[in-house]
Amino acid sequence: MKRIVFALSMLACATHIAAQDIGYYTPGSDEGIVYFLPKTALEVNIIATHITYQPGELCQYANQYLRMNNISSQPETHWEIKRIEVRSAGVPDSTKAYIIKLKDKSAMSNVELTNNGLIKAINTTAPDIQKAEYVLEKPQHHENPRQYMTEEILLAGSSAKMAELTAKEIYNIRESKNLILRGQADTMPKDGASLQLVIDNLDKQEKALTRLFSGTTDREDKVFTIRIPANEPFSDKTALRFSSLLGILPADDLAGTPIYISLANTVPLPPATTENEKKKKKLEGAIYNIPGKGKVTVTYEGKTLFEDELPITQFGTTEVLVEDLFKKVNTRVIFNPETGSILKIDKD
Repeated sequence: MKRIVFALSMLACATHIAAQDIGYYTPGSDEGIVYFLPKTALEVNIIATHITYQPGELCQYANQYLRMNNISSQPETHWEIKRIEVRSAGVPDSTKAYIIKLKDKSAMSNVELTNNGLIKAINTTAPDIQKAEYVLEKPQHHENPRQYMTEEILLAGSSAKMAELTAKEIYNIRESKNLILRGQADTMPKDGASLQLVIDNLDKQEKALTRLFSGTTDREDKVFTIRIPANEPFSDKTALRFSSLLGILPADDLAGTPIYISLANTVPLPPATTENEKKKKKLEGAIYNIPGKGKVTVTYEGKTLFEDELPITQFGTTEVLVEDLFKKVNTRVIFNPETGSILKIDKD
């Protein structure tokens, strides 16, 4: 049996080879390096926020002393959908597997592949494409309010008395800030930086003491990701489900409300002619994708949370970059590994 110079499980990020002829790949049929063109999967990213509320020690006096209404005395947790985004993700298409046969003195001197065998570049090195990372909200540090309590507050004999004295201290802090900002304080900061430092300190004290009445609310973002095949258009497919109590749930978990996703073919390409089909079968050069486009819509409870047009390779076609392009000059090609399309062509 002929040896095949390829194994997906052992493929390095970049593979440099001498190459020339390209053909359809059949396992065990020839020697060479195998590469795939990608097909599109819809990567659905949902950022959900977990919100935790803890009541303050003096919450029952919030309305009486600080006129803060609707302050709950019970802890609570719930989830909110913060953002939904859909991206095109390239995955190897087993129906578009090609073999580059090893030959000497080839103008296509090297080929670069991704870890999972998608073509990245010919005769050059493709730049790394970094996906934008999400900025996620995390719980904030809360100052301990007791470090700002006066001796009188700490020695109060009841929670009611403590609430009264704490509220007075909050009002004193607010008055001190107002006097400084109006320039009427007995001792004023010497410069702008000192002024800001004093105001920031007073703000910190006020917020810490106020949380004794209002409680604390922490928000923490989490990203949930699934991939959905984009082989054909579809409408109102359940991607995931959402519950304000439980958060993001699998599509088959009826405890949540469905998050629907739809895909429409917006720019269908004309079918290939018989002559073009024959040219493709010869594969005399590098094969690449020309993606089509699809409109992706995500809805939840009747509201559209995402809508955009994305490249969809399954809605496009395949073309050949003719081999003659590589014969007389050093031609360098960079592909988009997510779509299999050509990003850039250079030549000497």
